[in-house]
Amino acid sequence: MPLVALALVGCTGGGGGTSATGGASTPAATGEAQGSCTGAPASGTAATSVKVQGTLGTAPVVSFDKGLSVTKTERTTAIEGTGVKATTGTLLDVAFTIYDATSGKKISTAGYRGMPSTQFTVSKNLYLPGLVDAMQCARVGSRTVTVADASDMFGSNGSESFGVSSGDDIVIVLDLLDTVPLRATGTPQTPKAGFPRVSLRSTGQPKVTIPASKAPSSFELEVLKKGSGEKVSSTGSVTVQYQGTLWRTGKVFDQSWGSGPTTFSLDQVVPGFKKALAGQTVGSQVVAILPPADGYGTAGNDTAGIKGTDTLVFVIDILATS
Repeated sequence: MPLVALALVGCTGGGGGTSATGGASTPAATGEAQGSCTGAPASGTAATSVKVQGTLGTAPVVSFDKGLSVTKTERTTAIEGTGVKATTGTLLDVAFTIYDATSGKKISTAGYRGMPSTQFTVSKNLYLPGLVDAMQCARVGSRTVTVADASDMFGSNGSESFGVSSGDDIVIVLDLLDTVPLRATGTPQTPKAGFPRVSLRSTGQPKVTIPASKAPSSFELEVLKKGSGEKVSSTGSVTVQYQGTLWRTGKVFDQSWGSGPTTFSLDQVVPGFKKALAGQTVGSQVVAILPPADGYGTAGNDTAGIKGTDTLVFVIDILATS
């Protein structure tokens, strides 16, 4: 995901904290029904006044009158797709262009042909409500045009990084290019003996059983599923599902399962997490054993309950990369 897209991550009231991947933890779920298709905004005169030209997947030509505003978020469809509906929890490949409706200024664009791919999960637990409104219940292959009320985007704070003033409404032109699997789909592999045992629930969520033996003193990695997709660059971004377990207790201390896949740059994570992903292929699932030096070192992480002597076990499903 382009770094500019990270500014579109929403804030929620619960479940924050420090993630063992090295950044802020994935927001906790707040009661969204996975697979639901409700709450898509209705069309209106503001949304239909935005003129959009161009084909799906290419940067659009957009025009509208400065000072465009709404009292409630509106959405219309410029290109009607025939693919599956983007329900809550769906992971999508998208392209988008975003404007400040007040000033008319283009503030962000990403995901079009020739640009790095961009993935968003249809979840208001993860992203700003106005952005999710641009995707919710739309079909893959569609281009939607949304005029989002300020309260559904940057609100009274505005956005210094985007140059959006307090209370400005936002225009979003978004292409739903494809769906992305929510779990690794590669060919099963046989891990070596003595590694933590990984079983999978019907959703793909892992359950890790730690062996009775002493934790290894060095980094170790096994591939559980081998994908055939693009290789992850050591300087790239990845979209993953992950679960972290303490070797000492066998307890999960951090995971994306339950709230949705997460995207980050490999420069934002602890050393062992980067080692586990760089060079692997999309569609793969790996299990990595991180000694303290490859995790949080001797300082540990009090927030996550990690001691300075703790070895960490991560199971990671690699869903996309750019």
